[in-house]
Amino acid sequence: MKDNYQAILAAMPQPLAQSLSQRLSQPFAGHFSAAERQQLEQDSGLVGHDLLLALLPLAADFAFAPVSNFHVGAIAVGASGALYFGANMELPEQTLFHSVHGEQSAISHAWLSGESSISDIVVNASPCGHCRQFMNELTTLKELQITLPSEGSKGLSHYLPYAFGPKNLGIEFGLMSAPAHQLELDNSDELAQLALQHASASYAPYSNSPSAVVLETADGRRFCGRYAENAAFNPSLPPMQMALNALALQKVEFAEIRRAMLLEVEASDISQVRASKSALAAVCNIELEVVFGHQA
Repeated sequence: MKDNYQAILAAMPQPLAQSLSQRLSQPFAGHFSAAERQQLEQDSGLVGHDLLLALLPLAADFAFAPVSNFHVGAIAVGASGALYFGANMELPEQTLFHSVHGEQSAISHAWLSGESSISDIVVNASPCGHCRQFMNELTTLKELQITLPSEGSKGLSHYLPYAFGPKNLGIEFGLMSAPAHQLELDNSDELAQLALQHASASYAPYSNSPSAVVLETADGRRFCGRYAENAAFNPSLPPMQMALNALALQKVEFAEIRRAMLLEVEASDISQVRASKSALAAVCNIELEVVFGHQA
């Protein structure tokens, strides 16, 4: 178990800390299945949001915040009942729009894990406007509950009244439930084929410019990111930041990256190349490989 978990567990109720210590002694990637969540509830006596609120310090431990030194922890509850941790990530010496917010991190974690919707977001600080707008892209926005330690649970409309969203731009589906892009690629490289899968699943209804990033580490592990657009444009989450955050959520050092590949559609309305190169250069010296797919 990592030493820094000891202080976190010491501040938790003892039954929960004891149950968690058995799981944190193994590699922990910020995810509890529905069965594990149920076991934690049984062991700790904490049910529903009480358990999630108690877990927030553990989620915040995944934050990488060299600029703000403000650690945000978030937990998304997927349709399966599983819990997905998220934490903010800032890239050193890069402009702040390269940052990933805690709620974005938790949502993308659930999405990359195969969830189709989210029912709850629990976070240790009030969502900023950027995150409220990002959550407004979810198909479950009307039912979504946001829970804070000091405020209890409230619907997204409480935090974002008179919202502007996908329907204002003629889009009837949302993030995590969009139809797949039909993409093809003339490249048999395994990383390129994995990037193709994620680009096909990316969410780009406003620009129709799907893209994805795959990062491979020295030990062969692969971390992926898909483009996630937003009706307000600026809260869109680029694929490079999502992939870097996926890596950070497993506490893998950026220096372990050995290959980085971006796949996008040639001659799209927007390109991720320059932004991806800039973000990657902030954390390692690996050259970005770029491949181009095409619409089927």
